[in-house]
Amino acid sequence: MNGQRTGKTPAEPESTTHVREWPVHRCWTPHSRHPEPCSMANPYTRLFETPATRAFTLGNLVARLPMGMFGVSAIIMIADRYGSYALAGAVTATGLAATAVVAPYTARLVDRYGQARTARPATAIAVLGSLLLALCVHLQAPSWTLFAAYALTATTPNTGGMSRARWQHLYRGDPARLHTANSFEQAADELCFMLGPVVAALLCTALFPEAGTLTGAVLLLLGVLVFTAQRGTEPPPQGRTTKSRSPIAAPGMLPLLTVFLATGAVFGSMEVVTVAYADSLGHAAAAGPVLALQAAGSCAAGLLYGMRGPSGPAPRRFLLCLAAMAALMTLPLLAAGLTGSLSVLAGALLVAGMATAPTMVTGMGLVQARTPEGRLNEGMTLAVTGLLGGIACGSALGGWTVEHLGPVTAYAVPATAAAAALALFSTVTVYARSTRRRRRAPLPAARQAVR
Repeated sequence: MNGQRTGKTPAEPESTTHVREWPVHRCWTPHSRHPEPCSMANPYTRLFETPATRAFTLGNLVARLPMGMFGVSAIIMIADRYGSYALAGAVTATGLAATAVVAPYTARLVDRYGQARTARPATAIAVLGSLLLALCVHLQAPSWTLFAAYALTATTPNTGGMSRARWQHLYRGDPARLHTANSFEQAADELCFMLGPVVAALLCTALFPEAGTLTGAVLLLLGVLVFTAQRGTEPPPQGRTTKSRSPIAAPGMLPLLTVFLATGAVFGSMEVVTVAYADSLGHAAAAGPVLALQAAGSCAAGLLYGMRGPSGPAPRRFLLCLAAMAALMTLPLLAAGLTGSLSVLAGALLVAGMATAPTMVTGMGLVQARTPEGRLNEGMTLAVTGLLGGIACGSALGGWTVEHLGPVTAYAVPATAAAAALALFSTVTVYARSTRRRRRAPLPAARQAVR
């Protein structure tokens, strides 16, 4: 509030009418009906001022780390025991497909019955699937048992979505803090997917092949238990009485999910192509650290993006982020094609990754805004499902391009996918604007005369 306050409400004391105040932020708490002044502190410090936010965040991070471990652990242990990367890839692909089908239903149950009541049994089933998979691999059981066991892990709850739902519940009336929370969550995603594969590979190679899967299962169980124990920050369950439409039927949601599909193709193809490119240079072991630099760039950009408040309409910000991602995703193609240096490629990936987190933060914010009341977990899980589908498609397309055109040319796949995401959202934005203009346009004189 700058300058003098010229108006007052019945609730204001008379003495505050002409008092000059320095600019302050308005902070919301879960139990306050009106915003209260708070200090100009670091936005991430302010984010955790609400009680129990640190506890549920810690538990969620522990539960989220295995998301970056399970896939790599499964591939390493199956390839080691069965000597077949094809079998390992088929098993993990089956788990991904099962997750894409089951996850939205699990999220719907979370919205209906609450996080603790749904996430705990769902996690127990997923942990059982991981333990069965490790046992079957250790005993070298028939191949079909691996598919059945890994399919059980599809019930793993979307811990990132549940954490975002808590922030949405806590700071619904504070867009600045909600923006910071979404940025923090995206940075946490990048951190977990950066550290997860490294931890998994270290455990599987240093101890025994099943160590990564077993450790991931324990971390998932402990993390979910700690996270769901924080009942004070849990959004209230909606029960069976909610009559809101499915999130996928909400206005503007389906085109947005299509953009997430294209964005997922960027991630999936980039991973496969980078592994192939490093291998072609004789540095296959360096593929992991090189990809970690992309995640590091995204993580840093996400944290910085969260420190500045949102400016302008969210659709416009999303369009700008997609444009930045489309431009920066050409850097790996240029680095590989012009230099042939893995070090230069690593720098290009670091810079290219800086567009990822802001894009995902803004996109998830749009998903939250367009999801009907009481269906937030389901809406965000649909976005994650779109990403997973895009990752699968991008991996397949990137692998095909590597085989037929070579790893350098294959870097055109993530660049094209990023451009496609930009084109899709640009088309949707232009169409929405033209529709609004037609609705606002005055009726022709002839039609007005008839009326």
